[in-house]
Amino acid sequence: QGQLVESGGGLVQAGGSLRLSCAASGNIKSINAMGWYRQAPGKQRELVATINSGGTTNYGDSVKGRFTISRDNAKNTVYLQMNSLKPEDTAVYYCNADLIVVRLGGQRRAIDWGQGTQVTVSS
Repeated sequence: QGQLVESGGGLVQAGGSLRLSCAASGNIKSINAMGWYRQAPGKQRELVATINSGGTTNYGDSVKGRFTISRDNAKNTVYLQMNSLKPEDTAVYYCNADLIVVRLGGQRRAIDWGQGTQVTVSS
């Protein structure tokens, strides 16, 4: 299976910016789509943004116009540029990938998740 490692989380003031990165590694044959989800205490996990192999993006309503997702296919890496951050954006952000992995000569589709990176926005 693949492995996803997030980085770039931290503490920022409201109105500030932060850039998250997620790199996929392992026996990966291809990646169909990658994305970001987040979960705040007491709330359900929600979609932040996704990007597919063709470059089509999708954003959650709460982040439209403020966040931008991008992808570097050569590096199997997805980024999330977060601008105009609000305290409501405080959450653990999880990287997600829909990919094809290779194992013992076979292959299968897998949905992998990173361990998450904390983003805290102070008022």
